Amino acid sequence: MALILYFILLTSLHTFSVVAQQRNGSVPVGASLTAQDGVEPWLSPSGDYAFGFKQIQGKDNFVLSIWYAKIPDQTIIWYPQTNPTVSKGSKVELINRRGLVLSDPQGKELWSSRSISDVAYGVMNDTGNFVIVDSDSVNLWESFNNPADTMLPTQALQRGGVINSKLSQINFSKGRFQLRLLQDGNLVLNSRDIAFDFAYAPYYESKTDDPSNSSNSGSQMIFDATGYMYILRRNGQRSEVTTRNTTRSSEEYYQRVTLDPDGVLTLYTHPKNSPGNASWESIWIERGNLCSYRPNCECPQGFSLQDPNDPNGDCKLDFTPRCDEGESNEDLGFIELNNVNWPQSDYMRITPIDEQGCKNNCKEDCFCAVVIYNNIDCFKKRLPLTNGRKGTSEISKALVKIRKGELPPHIPTKFPREKKDQKTLITIISTLLGSSVFINLMLIGAIFVCFFMNYRKKDKNHYPSSKAINTNLLHFTYQELVKATNVFKEELGKGAFGIVYKGVIDTKIVAVKKLDRVFNDGEKEFQAEVNAIARTHHKNLVQLLGYCDEGEQRLLVYEYMSNGTLASFLFGNVRPSWKHRSNMALGIAKGLSYLHEECSIQVIHCDIKPQNILLDDYYNAKISDFGLAKLLMMNESRTNTGIRGTKGYVAPEWFRNIPVTIKVDVYSFGVLLLEIISCRKSVKENKSEVEYGAILTDWAWDCYQESILDTFVDKDLEALDDYKKLTTFVKVGLWCVQENPSMRPTMRKVIQMLEGVAEVSEPPCPFPFSVTLS
Repeated sequence: MALILYFILLTSLHTFSVVAQQRNGSVPVGASLTAQDGVEPWLSPSGDYAFGFKQIQGKDNFVLSIWYAKIPDQTIIWYPQTNPTVSKGSKVELINRRGLVLSDPQGKELWSSRSISDVAYGVMNDTGNFVIVDSDSVNLWESFNNPADTMLPTQALQRGGVINSKLSQINFSKGRFQLRLLQDGNLVLNSRDIAFDFAYAPYYESKTDDPSNSSNSGSQMIFDATGYMYILRRNGQRSEVTTRNTTRSSEEYYQRVTLDPDGVLTLYTHPKNSPGNASWESIWIERGNLCSYRPNCECPQGFSLQDPNDPNGDCKLDFTPRCDEGESNEDLGFIELNNVNWPQSDYMRITPIDEQGCKNNCKEDCFCAVVIYNNIDCFKKRLPLTNGRKGTSEISKALVKIRKGELPPHIPTKFPREKKDQKTLITIISTLLGSSVFINLMLIGAIFVCFFMNYRKKDKNHYPSSKAINTNLLHFTYQELVKATNVFKEELGKGAFGIVYKGVIDTKIVAVKKLDRVFNDGEKEFQAEVNAIARTHHKNLVQLLGYCDEGEQRLLVYEYMSNGTLASFLFGNVRPSWKHRSNMALGIAKGLSYLHEECSIQVIHCDIKPQNILLDDYYNAKISDFGLAKLLMMNESRTNTGIRGTKGYVAPEWFRNIPVTIKVDVYSFGVLLLEIISCRKSVKENKSEVEYGAILTDWAWDCYQESILDTFVDKDLEALDDYKKLTTFVKVGLWCVQENPSMRPTMRKVIQMLEGVAEVSEPPCPFPFSVTLS
């Protein structure tokens, strides 16, 4: 009995010790928290700050975070930059030599602070900083050194430090804006490309870099205990970020500096001892020139948000510039914008020239979107127009090329030189300077091709032995392509049609495909097929630029796609973002729909797969090898059975005595779509793996039927946050891979379903014939 009482007392003392430690802000090794209702967080000694899981408003998910515990809205001030949002049942634990470890309900690690030394304890202190300490009282890790979107008093941002905005108030993924202290000491605010984390030019900078004297450059940005924020230079001098009149007593006010989802850096204060209805007050903001060209940060008339659910997102034009064959220059006009420039978008300068000559030159050049004219020089600019600036020159003007027939209702179709519609000018400036680089990039493909062809047509002296057979398509000699590829030195890839080599023609990088399995029915038939391919023009198709049919040599010259295949992008070590994957899927669908329904001669691709989808400089997806199926000899196909295509993507009708139609491409697209969704290959290559899930289409159906799409996407939180769209995409994929071709939708219908325009009904089992036969 005495022994039992001893153990009870010992257990009680241990429990009391743990509670006491947590009340002092100390967290022992082995302590953990679970993401569920009713779990008490780890509090700082004063109870002002809490560390734990907060449920996201209106959602079932939680976010690992630090927040103000005594304020009713419990504002979140820190969260991990990787996988902050987790599902119910997830756990965070303080583990020796590993630090804080966040794992999902199945135990899979999502994030850790990665301490490599022995951990003595953690502490949630009264500055709002969570610190992991070793036995020598050395800080191994602290949240202040790994900020999210907020800084607190006594926190500093070192050189190379970055603060990222949230995507929205309830989406804790990295947003579109950053606060960075660059290595040169300059503090900047900039937007970024979300898909590839590429930083654009700053819209605010402190100018605390000094190339001539490094000791005068910024060393760190400090947010002191009074709420005063400044840049400490290496020589000890200070440069104000906020002003002294913004300071508040730390005993009376909570203070924070947050980079909000709209890109505005804001200093907020909140009284500590306040009634329940008190709220945060904004006492200082820095927006730089973020909204200089978008009044009130709203899209102007004639333009709309790219994403209607993101009021801080990019603007897109309600009309689409394009370059059509045979278009008359009379259909084009210009809108004049004074004192505006895009300094990083130049690709050609013409001087001396008058204004009309500058306009005419731009009209004749499909690559030209805008010209800057200063009474003597004509600077031609291409899309995307980025980093727009208002200058100080009064003689410089921007002339924006536009198609008269596609003007929005509020823009006049005539372009008088003397009187300008000021609202029109604001509209055009707002959009071209504020619109998304990604949206503009989607326009560049078709324009680039037109420019390239137009340039070729005008410059006839570069290739005296080349002859244009059909409009802009060039005919090269074999020796010209031998020289262009440096004797076929650099191989880009292999396929069913031959080998692709990198080449250079007129300083332009191209891809030269050397066909080695082509029918030999004569030159005219080959030229007819190639010219049919050349007449295709779509931003999601790789453009054919020229060809060679000399003797037994058959070669095709394509535009160069710098980022390789979708396969390498999709199945690499890093999972691409859900947003970018879904955009790629839609682009591929549009390219296929064009081949099936919009070409003068219908094209069936017959081999849609990730290896035949190429990515350009900006990771736009483009279909390659379309139209080549007719050039491939039946007895030289990949399967040796007269079947065209690749294992895992081949439609069932290839194996049956039924006609092959465009629906074979729909089937292959369905497999590709499921690969894009799951980032998994259509057929597992490792034969030692278990059979379940080996065939992607089967596994997709099982996951859909059992409502476990989280398993299908391997817990991809970004995709799961967009669950409605995820479900739609999976259903579309299952409709596309139906064994019965008549049940598959057309690619036009696929686009409508992916865009949410058409309703997607419940798909039946895709392979009833196979199930019956088994």
